[in-house]
Amino acid sequence: MTTAPKQLHLAAHFPGVNNTTVWADPRSGSQIDFSSFEHLARTAERGLFDFFFLAEGLRLREHNGLIHDLDVVGRPESLTVLNALAAVTDRLGLAATVNSTFNEPFELARRLATLDHLSEGRAGWNVVTSSDAFTGENFRRGGYLDRAERYTRAAEFVATARELWDSWTPDGTPRPFAHHGEHFSIEGEFTLPRPPQGHPVVIQAGDSPEGREFAASAADVIFTRHGTLEAGRAFYADVKGRLAKYDRGPDELKIMPGVGFVLGDTDAEAREKAAVIRLQQVSPQNAMLALEQVWGRDLSSYDPDGPLPEIDPVPDSELVQGRVRLGDPLAVAARWRALSRQKGLSIRQTVIEATTRQSFVGSPGTVAAELAGFVAAGAADGFILVPHLTPGGLDDFVGRVVPLLQERGVFRSAYTGSTLRSHLGLAEPVWKG
Repeated sequence: MTTAPKQLHLAAHFPGVNNTTVWADPRSGSQIDFSSFEHLARTAERGLFDFFFLAEGLRLREHNGLIHDLDVVGRPESLTVLNALAAVTDRLGLAATVNSTFNEPFELARRLATLDHLSEGRAGWNVVTSSDAFTGENFRRGGYLDRAERYTRAAEFVATARELWDSWTPDGTPRPFAHHGEHFSIEGEFTLPRPPQGHPVVIQAGDSPEGREFAASAADVIFTRHGTLEAGRAFYADVKGRLAKYDRGPDELKIMPGVGFVLGDTDAEAREKAAVIRLQQVSPQNAMLALEQVWGRDLSSYDPDGPLPEIDPVPDSELVQGRVRLGDPLAVAARWRALSRQKGLSIRQTVIEATTRQSFVGSPGTVAAELAGFVAAGAADGFILVPHLTPGGLDDFVGRVVPLLQERGVFRSAYTGSTLRSHLGLAEPVWKG
């Protein structure tokens, strides 16, 4: 008896964050014009993707006290964009990154429920946290939460939002709510009926132990990154193994790493294109930014095509503001030096090798086979694709790879449901009013 192949899930990340987008490419368009969002969303829906995913930036990043204009300078508010996209799409899920540190449960639960109603059940929320005082300066509270406490606030935030969504009965009767906890003490009446999905889909992004535990306890999808099949399998096994303690089955949390891709008519052509794209993504200026982010020092006197600095990093530097540091600076510097010595790499080459996310590079047939292989091997349930061009970077994938995935029997040939939960194979939450 032949076992049906495991189905994979696909989502589209709108590019424009960090150094993924190649802004110098003449095909690269605006990250603000609605036409860009509409183009990518319509392409994703044509490809039968589960959802369209927007990141969030609450402050412009700075480098050495100046706005870092090699990154995105200007980005619209995500939920506003998604509400507009709900009018020009029919089935595609619409997910926004919204910070749980600098928002309040009632207001955000209302905005998410509004999107779910307007889209007839297609809303998703990527829950992120922040202890960054630099970002917090844009808000009255400031960046007052340490790493551990920001996750306890996030967990209570999600639980409170779910209480609000459940405060109306399934037949549409409003009832008072009351929540009194460590971070929130609120009571009153919610303004909207229970969302069409019961609760919007909750996504969590993070690879730390705290992030993994939070995802296992509260999320429907985890957005992660890993560089190899082996690392993906280890992460997948670890997170799925945490679910039982919360009385959850392995299919109740979908693991979807963010990945890049480069297509060519042949594998060799794709590899050549990928090398050029990576050099465009990690320009000399971006290479030095990445280096200074780790070292915490002004290294402008160093040559990006020269060797790494021998001096040690400054652990608590504020030279680069608004970026998440990659870990303990001394440990990261030691790894980068070892990599550079082992392979004889310059600063720029080291940054390229050390910071490259998982990418699938090859002909459409090769990429389709590798995507299916990752899922079959238990390294992922699907992928959030991060194209390098705005807004047309998904066009070739949908036109050339999706049909091959369908031929393999690992991807849908039509939407079978109308909600984001149905696309992901997630049950509607039991009402807990």
